[in-house]
Amino acid sequence: MHVSDDSTDSWAVSVVRIAKMKGLFRNYAALLVEARPEVIRDDKQKQAYVRRLEALTSKKSPTRGEEKLIDLLAVLIEDFERKSDPVPDAEPIQILRHLMDAHCLRQKDLAEIFGTESIVSEVLHGKRDFTKEQIKRLSARFGVSPAVFF
Repeated sequence: MHVSDDSTDSWAVSVVRIAKMKGLFRNYAALLVEARPEVIRDDKQKQAYVRRLEALTSKKSPTRGEEKLIDLLAVLIEDFERKSDPVPDAEPIQILRHLMDAHCLRQKDLAEIFGTESIVSEVLHGKRDFTKEQIKRLSARFGVSPAVFF
C-alpha cells in the first residue's frame, strides 16, 4: 500500500515478524506497520483497501486493533469516494436496490450481511432501518462509501 525504501521495508518486515512470533499481531501498531494505510490516491489503491476492509469485517470476532483498523480504512475509503464520487441524490433503499440489480443479487444473497432474509425484506420495504454494522458490511461488499446508506 505504501512504497518506501528498502531499509524501511526491511524494518517493517522485522517488526511484523517479531509481532507474530510474540503473539502480538493483534496489536494495532503491528497492524498499522503491516497495512501502512495512507491517503488513497487512485482506484487501484482504493480497491486494495476495500479488499482489506472486507477481510477484516468478515471476521466473526475482530480484535480491538482490527476494529480500529476497520474504522481507519473506512474513513480513508470514504474520504477518497467523497472527493472522487459524490454521493448520489437518492434514498438509501433505492441505492441498495440499484446495487443489487447491478450485481444481479436477490434478497437471499444479502442474508449474510443482514442476518436473515426477512431482515433484508424489512429493510428494503422501509420497515426497518440499516444498522451501523449492516452499513459497514454493505459498504465493504459493494465498495462504496458508507455515506450512501445514510
